[in-house]
Amino acid sequence: MTPADAAIDQNAPGAMSHDEYYKMAEAVLPGGGLGGYSLPEDVRFVIHKGEAGRLQDVRGKWHIDYVGGAGALILGHAFPSVVKAVQEAAPDGLHFFGTLNERAVQLAEQLVKAIPCADKIAYTTTGSEATFYAMRIARAYTGRSKILKCEGGYHGNHDYSNFSVSPRAASNFPSGQPDTAGMPANMSENVLISPYNDLDAVREIVRANKDDLAAVIIEPVQRIIFPKDGYLEGLRDICNESDVLLIFDEVVTGFRLGYGGAQGYFGVTPDLASYGKIVGGGGPVGCVGGPAEIMEQCNPVNRGKSNYAYINGTLHGNPIGCAAGLATLEELRTPGFYDRLHSRAAEIQSRCQEVLDAHKLPAMAIGRGSLWQIAFMDKEPEDFGDFIQADMASTRELDLHQMRNGLYVLPAVRRFVSSVHTDQDFEDTVKALDAACSAMK
Repeated sequence: MTPADAAIDQNAPGAMSHDEYYKMAEAVLPGGGLGGYSLPEDVRFVIHKGEAGRLQDVRGKWHIDYVGGAGALILGHAFPSVVKAVQEAAPDGLHFFGTLNERAVQLAEQLVKAIPCADKIAYTTTGSEATFYAMRIARAYTGRSKILKCEGGYHGNHDYSNFSVSPRAASNFPSGQPDTAGMPANMSENVLISPYNDLDAVREIVRANKDDLAAVIIEPVQRIIFPKDGYLEGLRDICNESDVLLIFDEVVTGFRLGYGGAQGYFGVTPDLASYGKIVGGGGPVGCVGGPAEIMEQCNPVNRGKSNYAYINGTLHGNPIGCAAGLATLEELRTPGFYDRLHSRAAEIQSRCQEVLDAHKLPAMAIGRGSLWQIAFMDKEPEDFGDFIQADMASTRELDLHQMRNGLYVLPAVRRFVSSVHTDQDFEDTVKALDAACSAMK
């Protein structure tokens, strides 16, 4: 019996069967799925509910969840204090627009206290929206149009992000390659590309474009690639020298690497930072934070002025999401929270490496903090080019075998440890990986 078989609850909870749900989904959703991920029929499933570190599908089968809502669910699913906060907030109203609500003000105060670069924040609904607005604010503040991002860097689903996120070949820097159809051809004129972890390349591109360059935007940890010593500090210096803004995309690293995010973890303060749904406890709340002088560009009193940056959304400051966010931040402030989280993540990463080594597979469990991934590489990656050179087909195959044995991961994508993953979750993870390695042979 495999770990996956052992996890099946014979009392399937779904209102319809797995096959019925997928028949319906394929009729009404492109590809029968959500967003950009397509999974083989033998591993795909329909979620019934989430509980702590696991998901249950409509067949009753439980999956150990290392996707964690794209990392936002640092406390796992249905954390008691977060659920209680949402239950208490719901009777007061699910949605408001145009006027402040109590919980939005309370959460904003906590976010400003926590985010090193922020005197003020502007709410968004998603992380994609947050990076888009951060770029808009930077362009409004500087009066310049161009943005520099890194090859392989993902900053959401908008047009300014979707250049050289997953190029099939190395980019011709600073020109990028569009990742999607449907973008205006002239978009590439305002999006420049640099390799990650290469200060010389950044310096050359910034100096050549400083009269037109509004900002450099970067994931402090790009996917699973950590910055070289001095890289983020060097970016800060380069931006200062050329009077260009530095934006940290903290959608993943914010409140996950530490309570102060990557800014606190690495000790480098950007001009602007964008955050996703972790600030809403997994609910529809994100934000952009920065100094008061820069954030003043989006003050609605300035509507009509040449440097006014329009920010607006019907879900901005959503009271239910803000209630979940307040409860989540309170848990994250518990003494020792991050020490325990990082220690647990290091434990499962080490145990997985032992399994890979025992099977003599040329793969590594890489990562730090609570971000990690298993990839067929011979060294930790330093830039996106290392992923192009790696055996990502085998990485994907191993991940699919792990899914067949009871794990929920996205193939060839980083994974996250939550604070509620248990010893049993880890035991079953090791068994699943062991079975997957045997299947690979």
